[in-house]
Amino acid sequence: MNRADIVSGAVLAALGVYIISEARGWDYLSPEGPGPGFFPLWYGVAMLVLSLLLVAQTCMTAPAAQGKPVKWREIGRVCLVWAAFVVCVASLKYLGFVLGFGLFVLFLVAGMYRRPWKVALAVAVGSAAGFYLLFSVGLNVRLPAGLLGI
Repeated sequence: MNRADIVSGAVLAALGVYIISEARGWDYLSPEGPGPGFFPLWYGVAMLVLSLLLVAQTCMTAPAAQGKPVKWREIGRVCLVWAAFVVCVASLKYLGFVLGFGLFVLFLVAGMYRRPWKVALAVAVGSAAGFYLLFSVGLNVRLPAGLLGI
């Protein structure tokens, strides 16, 4: 049995239960449609179900072969993406969503996927514009604006 899958599944199941319990205190539906508790509730349910499936699958499968080397380079790349995401979220107050998200996508495409700068810039601008059009224009949801007003 893979202890890491069981422990992570149990921790995620506990987090799912916590999310569900917190979301139940919020309105599920409002006169305009889904309320603030709608998406967290279903996210928590999905997290709980999937984490329990992970634990069950781990308990039912044969033990994995031992001695597989840890791929530190891949772990480092994942940590770098998470760090970039944290910087992106922290910078939203100052840069705004459009610019912060655009820079995050630019980093991912150019830095992590090693695509040419023209391609990375096009994907970053297109992604940021798409999110802006979808949320600000289409759904009339205010995205965080930075010091530049965008």
